[in-house]
Amino acid sequence: MHGDFQKLVKDYGLKWSVRTDDLLIKRFTKAVNPDMVFEWIKKVKRLNPDYSDFMDFLTFSGLRFSEGIMAYNLIIKLSREGKLSEYYDVERETLEHFKFKDVFLRRSKKAFISFMPRNVVEKICSNKPLNLDAVQTRVKRCAGLRFGDIREVHGTFMVKYLREVEIDFLHGRISTTVFMRNYFNPAWISDLKDRVFKAIEELKQKIS
Repeated sequence: MHGDFQKLVKDYGLKWSVRTDDLLIKRFTKAVNPDMVFEWIKKVKRLNPDYSDFMDFLTFSGLRFSEGIMAYNLIIKLSREGKLSEYYDVERETLEHFKFKDVFLRRSKKAFISFMPRNVVEKICSNKPLNLDAVQTRVKRCAGLRFGDIREVHGTFMVKYLREVEIDFLHGRISTTVFMRNYFNPAWISDLKDRVFKAIEELKQKIS
């Protein structure tokens, strides 16, 4: 019976849901000030210079903290092996997470691609890999943890440049709507990278 139940869930795209109004109220009452998040990022970079490139990378990509660590370390690993092209498309300036399904396409959390300027990736290549627990411990001790706020601010900030469906795609959210399942193809949006890079340039000014 459990197997039949799982098949029905999959076939009909059923998901557990929460009340949207409750989520919005929670965000309102949390009242995250974007400028405070940017100041926190600058503080972390100032107190931990060896994390500076990682903080930029996380801010520009909007990846979840754990995904950011994995992507950052994968760039370093493949670069040392001379295989960075298997992950980073230099011409498109795109990190292709989807090529590493076991790492980035998890059951409930996914990351497909991230547009990332070449100079940012090149700086990361010369760095040492990071340990997730070590980063959390040191940052918590000196500035407190606000990694989740980076992703929230990134998504909100991108509204200035991208449509909601584009932000959802970059954040790894693919809904079960007919449009997303059958029609949406980011490869056909020719100016998507240009608009993302405009946003990154503005973000860069805020955390420098």
